[in-house]
Amino acid sequence: MTGRFVVMGVSGCGKSHIGAAFAEVIGARFFDGDDLHPRANVAKMSAGVPLTDADRAPWLERVGGALRHPGTVIACSALRRAYREAINDAAGAPVTYLFLNGEREILLDRMTRRDGHFMSPALLDSQIATLEAPGPDEICVTADIDAPPRAIVARFLSGLLEEPE
Repeated sequence: MTGRFVVMGVSGCGKSHIGAAFAEVIGARFFDGDDLHPRANVAKMSAGVPLTDADRAPWLERVGGALRHPGTVIACSALRRAYREAINDAAGAPVTYLFLNGEREILLDRMTRRDGHFMSPALLDSQIATLEAPGPDEICVTADIDAPPRAIVARFLSGLLEEPE
């Protein structure tokens, strides 16, 4: 499958894990969007300070730039429609968003149990408040994070194969 995919959602939803598994199944390259953040962004998030749109701009450009190559999957929060539009513009081709949706309690539990990640659990509520779920005019498949990883990947694959209405 040679598309451009962003596995999206708030912190703790499993973007990196699911993105890597999805990329493996379709034979694509995988990038973790966290690795594309400028150091200043990582420092802010580590300190529990939410990023501004100005902070995000160079990161979104990097994400979109990596998507210029078909057969690429990137884990990236892509929380707002404007961010997804910036990614689409930088990619220069259609991008499919694979949205991991879940309940706050599950997300917070996951965030507090993981070790070594720079994203502070204190930022979860700001991420949830910022999230704009993809609209019907965006190319998107949604899966619930309650499902096992294999089922989530299968949901994304089946959603990509469904005929549009």
